[in-house]
Amino acid sequence: MSSFRLAIIGLLFCGLTSCSKQAYLFTSFHEPANEGLRLLYSYDAYHWTDLNKTFLKPAVGTQKVLRDPSIAQGPDGTFHLVWTCSWKGDKGFGYASSKDLINWSEQKFLPVMESEPKTVNVWAPEIFYDNAKKEYVIIWASTIPFRFAKGIEEEENNHRMYSITTKDFISFSKPKLFLDPGFSVIDAVIVKRASKDYVLVLKDNTRPNRNLKVAFAKDALGPYEDVSETFSPKLTEGPTVVKVKNDWLIYFDAYGQKIYSAYKTSDFKTFKDVTASISIPEGHKHGTIIKVKRRVIEELKK
Repeated sequence: MSSFRLAIIGLLFCGLTSCSKQAYLFTSFHEPANEGLRLLYSYDAYHWTDLNKTFLKPAVGTQKVLRDPSIAQGPDGTFHLVWTCSWKGDKGFGYASSKDLINWSEQKFLPVMESEPKTVNVWAPEIFYDNAKKEYVIIWASTIPFRFAKGIEEEENNHRMYSITTKDFISFSKPKLFLDPGFSVIDAVIVKRASKDYVLVLKDNTRPNRNLKVAFAKDALGPYEDVSETFSPKLTEGPTVVKVKNDWLIYFDAYGQKIYSAYKTSDFKTFKDVTASISIPEGHKHGTIIKVKRRVIEELKK
């Protein structure tokens, strides 16, 4: 048989058996968040399997927990992880890096809000690699009481989003206000659609809303404008976004319904509930989805 015909048969076989070199990784944790980093994997971004072990035990912060783990892979292949390390009382978050997700660097506490002594908390740091500027952007939610206008929530629950940038995780920019949409906001995640075309998926944390919205910008660092009406039910949080073919999947914790949900969109203007089409392991909490090479998953499974 000719090599050409063998190649065609190989392509057809891969089409039938999902021989894609692409896979998806979903960072996770289980309550009460003291055990450490968990990882889910998928080959289609809809059906997820827990690797059923912890990969990094938290060792920094007042409470020494690992909540809301967010991950990005740099152009050199290194994975960079940030996480919430205390519910309240800390003025920073945890950081570690790894080449293989198995062997990790020494954990660091990054005191990003130490210049703001009245800071109540540092929640859900989200890491994004800005390939346009070749730097990492980390955004998080903090409350500084009596700094901003608020609704009916308490002053200690009136969050705004802040940011830093770094190229090497040794030197960092000074923290800046990243987003003040005029209401309490947490759990924001940056999505790049195209050059000079960014979407921010965020949680409106005001009472009674507590739901998800989107905003738009021409730069990863904003300014983000045209905040939408909500697209999710009330009592939802922790969004993460992954592109699958021509659509974007937005996963989030629908904690009011005690389920994990996903919505699909092609334009971030209309959204379709596809929760019935996904499967998420029980106990999974707030994390970030990234695309990885399939061999990364195969090594983790060993």
